[in-house]
Amino acid sequence: MPFRFRVSVSRAVALRASAGLLLCLIAAGLAGCDTPWNSPYPDSSADADTLYRSFSEPPRHLDPARSYASDEATFTEQVYEPPLQYHYLKRPYTLIPRSAVAVPEPQFLDADGRPLPPDTPPDQVATSVYTVAIQPGIRYQPHPAFARKADGSLRYDHLTPADLDGIDSPADFEHQGSRTLRAGDFVHEIKRLASPEVNSPILGVMTEHIEGLADYAERLRKIKAELPADKHLDLTRYDFAGASIVDDLHFQIRVKGVYPQLRYWLAMPFFAPVPPEVTRFYNQAALTAKNISIDTFPVGTGPYMLTENNPNRRMVLEANPNFHGETYPSEGEPGDRAAGLLEDAGKPLPFIKTVVFSLEKEFIPYWNKFLQGYYDSSGISSDAFGQAIRIDSDGEPHLTETMAAHDMRLATTVMPAIYYLGFNMRDDVVGGLDEKHRKLRQAISIAIDYDAYVAIFLNGRGIVAQSPLPPGIEGAREGEAGTNPVVYDWNNGARQRKSISTARKLLAEAGYPNGVSRDSGRPLLLHLDTPASGPEFKSQMDWMRQQFDKLGVQLVVRATTWSRFQQKTADGNVQMYFGSGWLADYPDPENFLFLLYGPNNAADEHGQNIANYENPQFDALFRKMRDMDNGPERQAIIDRMIAIVQKDAPWVWGTFPRQYGLYQGWLRNAKPNAMANNTVKYLRLDAATRAEKRREWNQPVLWPLIVAVLALLVLLLPAVWIYRRRENTPVRTGEQR
Repeated sequence: MPFRFRVSVSRAVALRASAGLLLCLIAAGLAGCDTPWNSPYPDSSADADTLYRSFSEPPRHLDPARSYASDEATFTEQVYEPPLQYHYLKRPYTLIPRSAVAVPEPQFLDADGRPLPPDTPPDQVATSVYTVAIQPGIRYQPHPAFARKADGSLRYDHLTPADLDGIDSPADFEHQGSRTLRAGDFVHEIKRLASPEVNSPILGVMTEHIEGLADYAERLRKIKAELPADKHLDLTRYDFAGASIVDDLHFQIRVKGVYPQLRYWLAMPFFAPVPPEVTRFYNQAALTAKNISIDTFPVGTGPYMLTENNPNRRMVLEANPNFHGETYPSEGEPGDRAAGLLEDAGKPLPFIKTVVFSLEKEFIPYWNKFLQGYYDSSGISSDAFGQAIRIDSDGEPHLTETMAAHDMRLATTVMPAIYYLGFNMRDDVVGGLDEKHRKLRQAISIAIDYDAYVAIFLNGRGIVAQSPLPPGIEGAREGEAGTNPVVYDWNNGARQRKSISTARKLLAEAGYPNGVSRDSGRPLLLHLDTPASGPEFKSQMDWMRQQFDKLGVQLVVRATTWSRFQQKTADGNVQMYFGSGWLADYPDPENFLFLLYGPNNAADEHGQNIANYENPQFDALFRKMRDMDNGPERQAIIDRMIAIVQKDAPWVWGTFPRQYGLYQGWLRNAKPNAMANNTVKYLRLDAATRAEKRREWNQPVLWPLIVAVLALLVLLLPAVWIYRRRENTPVRTGEQR
């Protein structure tokens, strides 16, 4: 019986293997493991001073003149250092120096170029000159663009494809160099904004303000058209008066008239220094063919440098060994000291040496890794909200017991953004500044209970807006001073929404008692355009109809695509609209109030004022406020402007979104800053605690394997018994075994 004999032997071998596997598993479980079995990182990085984050989409542009997306800023703002930055801890958001010595103050000039005093009325100022002084001794990260030969010439100036064998990134070059930051590097970047080879998204905005930039862009376009296809523009050969070098440590920007908001732009990577050597290096065809460019490997003076760019897997930032040094802030908001946010005051930055970003296209795998300790911070999606957050009776968010037991911390911040319901002020029914139409809008504003909307649809992730200005923006008021008196009363130190009876009274005074037109005798029918879609949209719109039902007003919802919605609002072809919002480019009240500035209307001027609101008094105050520096006089004007639009009610003010962030207990100094993206340098890790928690949270669950092996043993025992019995049975003559 040879066939049965072979089966028996195989089972015996399997039995011994299973027993061995069982012993190994038990031994491993008893002995433990220094690195969890499910760790997605190499063993060597278990206790390393490395921050772990994720990204969901590969960044398109890392060139500071082209990059304008928040996910790209996650990388660019760690590498580049524009002149200014936002204070990490202070609110309202405050500009402070970064690579500059100080926040620059403008010198006003008249039409003949003569200096004017600082208090000159804006309409008498022809030019504002900003002279930026940069800190001495700042050096660029190591990079082959700066490498030179013994004779001083650039080492890698004429690369061929053969020279790039084995080269996949700038770090692969044998020779690396550096040099100190110069004022000309900032001027070179401003010139790049006008270059047809760059196509900067802010060129149109900047031509309105920087003297001569529009003419310079046209001049470069013509020069480029005459160059051979394989030749690049050498911007060092072409100057313009709007940006000029004073000396190695000073440069100037000339602005048309008065534009104080330029200082906010000076905190963006668009105005970060880019040396001519870097663009010259990256403009080589051999490098372009290998996708090695300023769009993939930025070069800066910041605390970090991008050393690995694999957009389909991971991106790596490492500490810049040439970083000039910066210290952690020594002051902040009330409560920051108690929260431990000032424990590192005065210590040199950065604390973390390496940042690893892993590609995570789906939230659930990312969330599970965060819970296992493999990511150091996380946002909270709608799917995970109930697992992470509980809302108390006052509507305030708290961590669930599970999250608190893991020593996680919750931090929230109100974003510099607003989402609202708007009226088309040119509509015959809901528009107009007369008392009748104003009271109709006021009645609707009271009836739409945005407090309930935030609780029901946003899980508390927002606060009800009282005006166009979010908290943290200069000019925004808190408490009673910041309450919209049209919609709320202030009672016993808190806001209380006016009753629906007040709204119905206003509606009757507008000519629609109980929602019926006094003139025609027909029910009031209103139309709301929105780009929203999906099941959640249906429930929101059902809720919105209920708000109008409280007034006896019929609401017809007209859902459409986003592109169609944009076209309709741009043309003024709506009555009311819902789904619009605004995220600030910079934290100045001008960046929100211009959304209601008459000459910025959408219908005639194709502007961002899609409510087509025009109030001559508001517009006059806006023109005055726009060109002023912050201070008591500007605040008084802003207060008047807010009172006007609260009364006119061109918007139902809607909500300011609140961003939630979860931070592991081992991550220190974490405070959300909605305007700054260069915040990694402030973070500090307790890597030993992280490694300990990872081991604790990721102990292997061995019992299913043990049970499986035991079950296999039970199944094999009869075969083993038969095999042993046959082995011990004497062989009779003539029998073959």
